[in-house]
Amino acid sequence: MNRADAFALLTEYTKNPSLIKHMLAVEAAMRAYARKLNQDEERWGIVGLLHDFDYERWPDPPDHPLKGAEILKERGYPDDVIYAIKSHADYLPDCPRVNLMDKALYACDELCGLITAVALVRPAGITDLKASSVKKKMKSKGFARNVKREDIERGAQDFGVDLTEHIQFCIDAMKTIAGELDLLQGAVGEGENTVERDGNS
Repeated sequence: MNRADAFALLTEYTKNPSLIKHMLAVEAAMRAYARKLNQDEERWGIVGLLHDFDYERWPDPPDHPLKGAEILKERGYPDDVIYAIKSHADYLPDCPRVNLMDKALYACDELCGLITAVALVRPAGITDLKASSVKKKMKSKGFARNVKREDIERGAQDFGVDLTEHIQFCIDAMKTIAGELDLLQGAVGEGENTVERDGNS
């Protein structure tokens, strides 16, 4: 299991640039948390990178993420990686989030989508983005409507992190690949449509 193979798998099944960028954003957040928590950075990163790789072909639950889980098993991915990816879907009752890696993925997934949406409606993109701006947008129900605010709040709580600190941590992680995410400047007016997935996809 390595990052190059995981990225090749991602691009084999996903062509939508926004969806690819979402997975890159979650990967960055997962890697940053792995470093902070002394966990396996490559493993955590690959979980973030592949968590939605099957979504474009099989967007309906429970095909996503179960179709992806089957493919990962066929490709020889470790059980804990597959389980973590399955556990980010709330509609799979037999996959509760029990491991730190599971909880990290859930905590980062929806939040990274919201951060992207907020960055895209700011002139300077993510470069000067602060947690306070993201929290303000969280209160605007009409903004990035597909992002479930309660999932972001529950994710941070289950992961055991302060919500404001968690938001800033993910912003800072995403800043490290801002160019790759096309977030160095905003695309004002498009932020409403940046999160194309349903919640916890």
